[in-house]
Amino acid sequence: MKVFEEKKVNIFKILSEAISEGIVIVNEKQEIVTSNDAADKMFGYETHELLGEKLDILIPKEYHRSHPKQVGEFLKKSDSRQMGHGRDLYGKRKDGSTFPVEAGLNPFEINGSKYVMALVTDISVRKNQELEIIEFNLSLEQKIEERTKELKKTIKELKEEVSKRKEAEHKIKESLRKERELNELKTKFLSLVSHEFKTPLSGILTSATLAGKYTETAQQYKREKHLKTIQSKVKYLNNILNDFLSIERLESGKTNYKFDTVALSKVVNEVIYNSNMLLKDGQKINYPRNIDNITINFDEKILELSLTNLINNAIKYSSESTIIDVVVTPKVDAVEIEIIDQGMGIPQQEQKFIFNRYFRAENALLDQGTGIGLNIVKSHLENLGGTITFESEEGKGSTFTISFPTKINID
Repeated sequence: MKVFEEKKVNIFKILSEAISEGIVIVNEKQEIVTSNDAADKMFGYETHELLGEKLDILIPKEYHRSHPKQVGEFLKKSDSRQMGHGRDLYGKRKDGSTFPVEAGLNPFEINGSKYVMALVTDISVRKNQELEIIEFNLSLEQKIEERTKELKKTIKELKEEVSKRKEAEHKIKESLRKERELNELKTKFLSLVSHEFKTPLSGILTSATLAGKYTETAQQYKREKHLKTIQSKVKYLNNILNDFLSIERLESGKTNYKFDTVALSKVVNEVIYNSNMLLKDGQKINYPRNIDNITINFDEKILELSLTNLINNAIKYSSESTIIDVVVTPKVDAVEIEIIDQGMGIPQQEQKFIFNRYFRAENALLDQGTGIGLNIVKSHLENLGGTITFESEEGKGSTFTISFPTKINID
């Protein structure tokens, strides 16, 4: 060691003082044999004060147990390496304070003696900067998270606002659409009323005038013919008025239903009797079989209205000399009634609109009608838990089926 100190000191001084890193050289006993000024100042010692001291003097106490073994193993391997790779290293100053360092270890041998030169760098500034960067990143992440939350909240509020505006816009459009529809319905209604009332009223006036001219007893059959026409037209007008009243009640929610126990044959007989006055030449209504002993519990007026509408439609849209069948099928807690005609039928492409109010198929536009009867029947039946369905083929006829719940008694 003495030879090393004396012969190499000048060369070491020249070389070591030219660099800013601290240099500490230890022997196999891990004794400090020399250090440069940078190392002395870094660890807070005076020049030559570290000579002969154990290396542990520069190492924090918590690392003392493992450090000698690591240095010993390093001396045996004799290859340069970065000390403490993958973990933080700390040095200890003379005043006991610690600071982060990087240390590169380089073994060498002189005159058969082994030494290790440690190149030590104080990285306190870098570590402080790293901590500042970490803290800044954490702060930035926190701000980003807060801003993201605020942004999400703003986006959510915007979405809700957009949704509310769309809903309001939809309501406005829907209101405008309904208003347009209402105006169209009013126009159509007035047109229908004008047409549907004008024609039968003209017929009534004509028949009444002609009937007044037949004063002779022998002309009684002519008077009866015109009186029958007047009755038919009045009945038709009465049905139209009843339909319009039904619409008003349905829309206002003022419809009151009354359930009565009634013989099914009574309702069917009355409807068919009244409908017979509308039959064309050669037309015939086949009365349903086996209903004389059937008693139902249902709203009689609604059943009468439904059957009247369907049978009258079958008469109106069928030609002369055709048959209209009325078929009644009792079921468990329900009755099914079919009205089968051999009429013009409903075009396939228009069948989906058949229950729409004021709708009339193209092939029926020349016949009298308001286009509200089926809509009213469907509304009333559905209100009472019933249904109305149909099957139709253009040019061959239609079958309308109503079904309604009821307590059935068969004597």
